[in-house]
Amino acid sequence: MNEQPLFFECAGERLLGMLHHASGSASAVGLLLVVGGPQYRVGSHRQFVLLARSLAAQGIPVFRFDYRGMGDSTGERRDFEAIEQDVRAAVDVFMEHEPRLHRIVLWGLCDAASANAVYANLDGRVVGQIAVNPWVRTEESEARTFIRHYYPRRAMSGSFWRQIASLRYDFIPAVRDFFAVLGSSIAMRPAARAGDVTPLPERLRVAQTAFPGPVLVIVSGRDLTAKEYLDTVNQAPDWRAWLNGATTELRVLEDADHTFSRADWRDQLSDWSATWIKQRFPGDFGHTRTSSGRG
Repeated sequence: MNEQPLFFECAGERLLGMLHHASGSASAVGLLLVVGGPQYRVGSHRQFVLLARSLAAQGIPVFRFDYRGMGDSTGERRDFEAIEQDVRAAVDVFMEHEPRLHRIVLWGLCDAASANAVYANLDGRVVGQIAVNPWVRTEESEARTFIRHYYPRRAMSGSFWRQIASLRYDFIPAVRDFFAVLGSSIAMRPAARAGDVTPLPERLRVAQTAFPGPVLVIVSGRDLTAKEYLDTVNQAPDWRAWLNGATTELRVLEDADHTFSRADWRDQLSDWSATWIKQRFPGDFGHTRTSSGRG
């Protein structure tokens, strides 16, 4: 493994990232792994470490980092909608230390995928995105997702009926929760007022459909966040057309959970990511170094 820790600056704060140099021939495309919050650059069950090492071994340089307020980076904690400067600083330092790079693919899980979609339209160096279980959460969409996907699956569960048969199931809280969720799912959103922030699903729709480059969307079959995203996309004709269009590829890992916690799920995620990058950007691999350091 050829890994290099890097400190870099962002708005007066010191950020820490890990650069994974690629094995083999020089590549002109690299992957910036943006971490969803709240967590740091290692990821759940070392997910991002393992992904970065796998891609680097397949010839794709990777940079993963902690944005301000997370992990080993200084500054105030922030959410995914306030990391534009952090991502730009990470792209800068990534390309500075990998001078052969010309182009960047952004990789993000959950709210990082949503942050990447917005940022990608602001930086011409970004030519592709890998969006994993993108985050579109609103109170209404969360409620609709539970009604449509969680409760029917729960009703089909053998353990659920065994609890009922053994008289160990407390109906009153369950019924109360169900009707609370049902009320949220059918509640009418109040009319927008001047100065109101555009809802996240609309902002993500605009960002994803406006991006001119290729996007790989990967969703987990057993993840309510993923189902919420797909249901939301399918409600908007232009967004649905984008997801089924020539520049977008959708992959579904049917049995996987939100963070791909099993080794075989992580391996499949890595394989899909590496294969997609090499297929979409075949001319960026196998370069030889020039005297300037660029391939």
